Amino acid sequence: MLNLLIRFCVREPWLVLLIAVGLSVGGWFAYQAVPIDAIPNVGENQVIVLTPWPGRSPKDIEDQVTYPLSVSLLAVPGAESVRGKSMFGYSFVQVTFKDEIDFYWARSRVAEQLGSAASQLPDGVVPQLGPDATGLGQIYYYVLRPPAEGMSLAE
Repeated sequence: MLNLLIRFCVREPWLVLLIAVGLSVGGWFAYQAVPIDAIPNVGENQVIVLTPWPGRSPKDIEDQVTYPLSVSLLAVPGAESVRGKSMFGYSFVQVTFKDEIDFYWARSRVAEQLGSAASQLPDGVVPQLGPDATGLGQIYYYVLRPPAEGMSLAE
């Protein structure tokens, strides 16, 4: 097979040269069309909804805030996934959109849906849109562990 390819290249040098030049020109135009950014956005297209409810347990927040918000935000057009997380005193819901959807259009659709979802939440609980940022900001999480086996953090 390799001998056949070499014989063809030796017999047809002008065709081989024409193909090489064509591929080079095509590569040059493809290179020119690639957008170049100093800090490219490689994260997901997402909108974050934060809902504080101070003094409540994660179970209460999951049942009364995170779950109703997650179900309501599933109806947002273009949403690929909705992930919710309940913490002590806070609900965190992340709505991920398809890449071709504009970030600000997605934020406005989520804001509209939050307006209708507010009636399902307890009194005094107001969901808020998170900052205009990518998911790359959520990189560093930490865990506190005792320094030695058999000790607690209080010691």
